[in-house]
Amino acid sequence: MPLDIVIADITTLHVDAIVNAANASLLGGGGVDGAIHRAAGPALLQACRQLPSVRPGVRCPTGEARITPGFALPAAHVIHTVGPVWQGGTQGEARLLASCHANAMRLLREHGLRTIAFPAISCGVYGYPVAQAAAVALASLRDELARDDRVSITVCCFSNSVADIFRRVRDATPDDGTPFNAA
Repeated sequence: MPLDIVIADITTLHVDAIVNAANASLLGGGGVDGAIHRAAGPALLQACRQLPSVRPGVRCPTGEARITPGFALPAAHVIHTVGPVWQGGTQGEARLLASCHANAMRLLREHGLRTIAFPAISCGVYGYPVAQAAAVALASLRDELARDDRVSITVCCFSNSVADIFRRVRDATPDDGTPFNAA
């Protein structure tokens, strides 16, 4: 399966698209969002400002995705998605997180791209428990690979501990299509 889990700075990866765990305004922020905006340069902010708002202050609702050029990044494109804030798991967080991954992959396919790198969406300040996020993300990505195995997916983790959890969840799952388990 063309799915790799690495520990790296996502802004340095040479892929067709990197995924930005953005906020709804798409105008930059902290964490991976701030790092991507800094590395891409001011043209990324300008491109994000050109994306239409769906309501005041919201260019990308939670679970959806938008695409821009990568500008100064090695990646040709940035796919911005807004992950859910963890609220205990009872507010549709898993559905929204899966939607982030599916919508990013939809944009990848629509733009004829083949390689993509995802961060651990919602696992930072949004507070999603890493093992649960890994289970949702990897299940969604496996579904996408079943649809088109010509793509190559990298999950780019910001620490050894997060990468270890993603690998443990990935490796604990048989290839027979049964769901990932966050145990």
